[in-house]
Amino acid sequence: MAEIDKQRVVEILNRILEQELAGVVRYTHYSFLVFGYSRIPVVEWFRAQATESLAHAQQAGEMITHLGAYPSLEIGPLLDRHELSIAAILQDSLEAESKALGLYKQLMAEVEGRSVMLEEYARQMIYAEEVHAGEVDKMMRKPGELAAVPRPATPEPVTRGHPGAYAAPQQKYGHGP
Repeated sequence: MAEIDKQRVVEILNRILEQELAGVVRYTHYSFLVFGYSRIPVVEWFRAQATESLAHAQQAGEMITHLGAYPSLEIGPLLDRHELSIAAILQDSLEAESKALGLYKQLMAEVEGRSVMLEEYARQMIYAEEVHAGEVDKMMRKPGELAAVPRPATPEPVTRGHPGAYAAPQQKYGHGP
């Protein structure tokens, strides 16, 4: 089995950690902005998503320290269009989930055939993100609509050492205490 590029894998895991921590803040914030008759179940759903994002961030952090690296203290970008409609909030959510899905796919491309542990982790997270995106998609449809809403594109594949890698902005992380 070929070796992983540890530095590259840690960079991707740190971006995942940052994206998931942003999800905790984003979903908690969204839960404050829900009004109307359906407030209670929608608020509960957003808060459950915040809890799930925290669990995902914790998993990413554990993977980083498993590799002997230092987890990022940064947080990913927070989207806020100051629109209070549930549809706009869900669209923002779908865009953020698409970014997270792209990061997990980058991780998969980097570790596939190189680390069973990281490959299984990436596979499980891709599954979870795809299921979540599907649920958001269903929430965005009007009653009686069966067709899916257009989804934001995940990053385009590029060749970076091997086929299947994904393009992403490069960012450096400190790996010391």
